[in-house]
Amino acid sequence: MAACAAPAPTVTLTVLEQTPTAIPPSPSPTWRPAPTPTPVSADDVIEWEMRGAFNFFWEQANTTPGSPGYGLIRDRYPGSPGISSIAAVGFGLTAYVIGVEKGYIPRAQACARIDGTLDTLAAIPREHGFYYHFLDMETGQRAWQSEVSSIDTAILLMGVLTAGDYCGGETQAKAQAIYTAVEWPWFVDPSRNMFYMAYRPEKGFEGHWDFYAEQLMLYVLAAGSPTYPLDPSIYYTFTRHRARYGDGQPFIHSWFGSLFTYQYSHAWIDFRGRTDRQGVDWFANSVEAAKAHYNFAVNMDEKYLTLGPLAWGLTACDGPHGYEGRYGAPPSGYDNRQHLVDDTVAPAGAIGSILFLPEQSRQAMVYYFTLDRLKGPYGFQDAFNLTEDWFARDVIGIDKGISLLMLANAQNDVVYRITMNNPYILKGLERLEIRKW
Repeated sequence: MAACAAPAPTVTLTVLEQTPTAIPPSPSPTWRPAPTPTPVSADDVIEWEMRGAFNFFWEQANTTPGSPGYGLIRDRYPGSPGISSIAAVGFGLTAYVIGVEKGYIPRAQACARIDGTLDTLAAIPREHGFYYHFLDMETGQRAWQSEVSSIDTAILLMGVLTAGDYCGGETQAKAQAIYTAVEWPWFVDPSRNMFYMAYRPEKGFEGHWDFYAEQLMLYVLAAGSPTYPLDPSIYYTFTRHRARYGDGQPFIHSWFGSLFTYQYSHAWIDFRGRTDRQGVDWFANSVEAAKAHYNFAVNMDEKYLTLGPLAWGLTACDGPHGYEGRYGAPPSGYDNRQHLVDDTVAPAGAIGSILFLPEQSRQAMVYYFTLDRLKGPYGFQDAFNLTEDWFARDVIGIDKGISLLMLANAQNDVVYRITMNNPYILKGLERLEIRKW
């Protein structure tokens, strides 16, 4: 978490050393993809990855009837047993919708899981409607003395609204009640008209969203609230610093240049063909960011073993020495010195950019599939580094989530067809003056 003097996006996941209260480990994954012939097509790899990612969310959830943590989804697997992240739950609720549309599970089964999860979310501790980042999967209580997180709450709410709208009826009403209970002004620093990043009861508020990152969804959700709406001017207070990589076009970049920051809000909100009153097209902006990442990797091909035209997209992920939120590519900071490169590449970087650079994303997926140590029961493992001969042991919920949602939208706009009919999201976009051309 960065202070105001050094603006940076919140790290949405941290590997911690505490030993949490654990529930019994989940059973081994029950589904295994059939061997895919070689050479393999990009479409085959996409289907393999989507099914694996879906099964992470379906299998690695608390499904004990009557449990206070019913429906909570693991932050990662097989690491950190017994710990859920609310961002993983937000991605997971949306994954269930995709699972129905892909024919993986029946609609009634998915909506029953969604409905029970919403009951849990309505009952567990919150601060003015905002959720703690990490939760004990058995009790639903705060884990690891984690922070109340504005961005992770937003990711959760996007999943809540998507799943609620998909199932309809009482489930939709429960989702709306969770969303409308969030007191958005409480998480704003009135002296700067800017969202805080985090709150801890022991310390108070921490950090500010004072630089562009993955937080666009925050403003849309807050502006569209029928109960605690924020003045749309908050959307125009964070720094929009433009820079370019090489001969590319200038774009508004994030502090560390981590690729997930250009992806997350686009998993649910379709910014294509929309600009705000300052003329910013956030979809085109993410296209330029993805191009910068791809071109950076191409230029690093001779320097590193991993990075190159088939392995690109530097994003927060596990690395040889633990989780690292600074992985990114230039431009970064004000001087291009804030990002970290050690030759670690996460498949979610290129996969989550399939709407922005479809051909380069598909080519990367085919290459990743040739690396046997990168493949697991839930699709691609989190990351790899050929320089250090290292492959991640875990998969991480937020990385599986961005991969699955973006692949689904690339296929048929399945998430967008739900979210872009939600009245709160549409109201938020309108109040922010993010309008269709």
